Amino acid sequence: MQAALLHEFGPTLSVEEVPCPAPGPDDVLIAVEACGVCHSDLHVAEGDQPALKGATKRDLIPGHEVVGRVVERGANVTHLAVGDRVGVAWNFSTCGTCEACREGMENLCRKAVITGVMVDGGYADYMVARASHALPIPDNLTSEEAAPLFCAGLTVYRALKRAGVGAGQKVAIFGVGGLGHLAVQIARAWGAEVIALDLDPAKLALAKELGATQTLNAGSADDIKALRKAGGVHVAVVTSAAKAAYDTALKCLRPDGVLSVVGLPSEPLTFPALTLVGIEARIIASSVGTRDDMRAVLKMAADGQLRCITETQPLAEVNAVFERMRRGQINGRVVLRCCSGPHAA
Repeated sequence: MQAALLHEFGPTLSVEEVPCPAPGPDDVLIAVEACGVCHSDLHVAEGDQPALKGATKRDLIPGHEVVGRVVERGANVTHLAVGDRVGVAWNFSTCGTCEACREGMENLCRKAVITGVMVDGGYADYMVARASHALPIPDNLTSEEAAPLFCAGLTVYRALKRAGVGAGQKVAIFGVGGLGHLAVQIARAWGAEVIALDLDPAKLALAKELGATQTLNAGSADDIKALRKAGGVHVAVVTSAAKAAYDTALKCLRPDGVLSVVGLPSEPLTFPALTLVGIEARIIASSVGTRDDMRAVLKMAADGQLRCITETQPLAEVNAVFERMRRGQINGRVVLRCCSGPHAA
């Protein structure tokens, strides 16, 4: 089969022929129809996040926004059938017995295995998935539409949920990229007044099209001043990986406002204690999401409340996609089209 491999940390992957994997007794083998390209994949490839770098297996196949068809199942798998279309997210598997899992926070499982980091992911024609964590895809969603929801959609859904976003609140979304354009839609569906901030006029136009009440230039001192003068926002969700976005977002909070940490700058975040104390600001973070969160995201999409803007590229173009991602030239999400041939058992 064809796959994109990370042999060493750096700017490129190697697209080559490798043997097709075999599922274990609790696994399924899926023919990958679509795999979204997430900014975390770029972090993994470049090794610029110490925690991810330390967990990354050798000769890794990245990719954790995967949708495909079951073509083979392990001996212990009974709830999935050959031909079922399923999706695979960041958490390849969780233990189900640790304190976090027992308390409904399986996304924080300390024994979790991470797709496309600790085990091979979806930048390939075929991949093995843990059957317990492979979720069925609604029939009215295409594979290209569904794939990015397994990280981009899931991540912002949980971030907004943890921030307590609800009807009547003012919610600022910093960065209208692969995650941000989905956050705009979810917050809008929950009745919030959405303010989208970005440096790119095209991305701001997209946010307006998707339901943002107001769009602002994140780099304009006048725009930020006007937002603060209007009273600030209840919640600021930063999906950008720029540290400057966090500095600006904190300034835009109203008293008792929530700053939601989603984007991952390579440098540490720093906030003046006096600024936090002065408005009793709350800073929260979220880590992808649970399977129940994922089911809720899929339902929103199936019900027409959530639509991922996608662009499809062949697997062979993955390095060109990475380069465009570095330059901030992607609107929505790029999805790699993978398996094109029959499975040879």
